[in-house]
Amino acid sequence: MCAEAPLAGGASAAAAVSASRAHRVGLLGQGTVGSAFSRLVAEHAEQIERRCGAPVAISGVLTRSRGEFEQILAESDVIVELIGGLEPARSYALSALAAGKGLVSANKQLLAEHGEELFAAARASGAQIRFEAAVAGVIPVIRVLQESLACDRLERIHGIVNGTTNYILSAMAAGRSYAQALEEAQREGFAEADPSDDVSGKDAAAKMAILARLAFGVPVRVSAVPHEGIEHLQSDDLLYASELDLSLKLIGTAERADGGISVRVHPAFLYGGHPLASVSGPYNALTVESEAITEITMSGPGAGGIQTASAVLGDLCSVLTLPSPPPPEPLSLPLIEDFSSAFYLHVEVADRPGVLAAVAGALGAHGVSLKSVLQRGLGGNARLVMVTHRIARSRLAAALAAVSQLEHVRSAPRAIPVIEEEFR
Repeated sequence: MCAEAPLAGGASAAAAVSASRAHRVGLLGQGTVGSAFSRLVAEHAEQIERRCGAPVAISGVLTRSRGEFEQILAESDVIVELIGGLEPARSYALSALAAGKGLVSANKQLLAEHGEELFAAARASGAQIRFEAAVAGVIPVIRVLQESLACDRLERIHGIVNGTTNYILSAMAAGRSYAQALEEAQREGFAEADPSDDVSGKDAAAKMAILARLAFGVPVRVSAVPHEGIEHLQSDDLLYASELDLSLKLIGTAERADGGISVRVHPAFLYGGHPLASVSGPYNALTVESEAITEITMSGPGAGGIQTASAVLGDLCSVLTLPSPPPPEPLSLPLIEDFSSAFYLHVEVADRPGVLAAVAGALGAHGVSLKSVLQRGLGGNARLVMVTHRIARSRLAAALAAVSQLEHVRSAPRAIPVIEEEFR
C-alpha cells in the first residue's frame, strides 16, 4: 500500500490522495477472466473500498502486446496472475512472492505442478498467496480446507470438478450420443474448441492434485494422478445403469488408503441418494468427509469468466484484509495406486445356455461377487449388465481378463467404478 501524501488543490487533490492510498493491483492477462475481473473491480468499487479500507486500483496490465512485468511488479502491492500455463506464469509468480508482493492466481496447472515451489517462496518472504479460483470456480473449497477444516483429520474429498464433462454426461443421460453431447456443449459455450484436457480427465486431475495437497499435506504433481476421461463411454451404459438407479459422473477422489493417500480421476456411477448424483449440467460439487464432520457438500457453477473472476476478486480482498500463512511444509506419505470399489460391468455375449453362469463363475474364481444383474438382448448381441460388491481394482482386472477368454464373450468387458455411499 502506498503512503498518503498531503496535497492541495480541492477535488483534484482529494482524488490524488485517494489514488495514493489505494491498493495497487498488477493484472497479468486480460482474456475472458482478466477482462471480467477488471469489470468487477470497477462495478464493485464502493463495496471493495468499504471491505478493504481503501480503493483498489489496477496499476498495470500485462498482455502479449503491452505492459512490462518488472514495471508492473514495482508499481503494485498485489499481483493477479490470469495468463495461465506454466511459463512465464511460474517465473512471474516467483518474482512477485520473492518481492513480498501478494499473489492471486487462478492457474490450476501452475499450482498442481509448482505449488510447493510457490508455497516455499511465500513462506520465505512472508507474502500472501491465494488460489481459490483454481479449483471449482466459485465454490469456496480452498478456503474451507485451509481455514474451516484446517485442524480436522480429513479422510476423503471427492467430487465433480469439471463442468464440461458434467454437462456432456448430463446430455448423454438424456439420450444424446457422446459426439452430439460434445457438440452441444461447445455450441453453448461449456466446452472449448479443443476439449481434450477436459474430456480426458487431465483438467480434473490437476484440481485433485491441489486439493490433495491441502487436505492431506502431501505434495502431489498432476503427472502422478491417474486419470481416465469420458471419451470411451457409451450411451447404452447410462441407459442400463438408470434401471439400477445409477447416474454417471466424472469423479475426482483424494483419500487416505493403506497408510498413504490415493488420488485419482475416473468416471463413476452413483446411487440416487448420493449428494453428487443430482448435480447436472455445467455445475461442480464436492464432498468432504472426516470422522468429526461425517460429510459436507458444496456445489455451484464451476466455470465461466464472470464466476471465476468473482472468485479471484474474493481472493484479492482476502489478501488485503485477512493475512494467513501459505500451506505448511509438506508431509511424506506414499501414493497408493490400487483402490477398492463396487463396479458396474458391461459384457457383450452370445445368448447361449450357461453363458451367465460361466461369466459369474470366472468372476467368482477371482473373488468378485455380484450385487445385481440385468440381461438384455437376444442371439449374438446379448448384454450382461452387472454391479459387483466392493473389490480391489487390481483383482477385478484379473477377473475381467479371465472373462474375456470365455468362448461366448464378444468383446472386452467394460468396467466403471460405483460409489455406494448415499448419505440419506
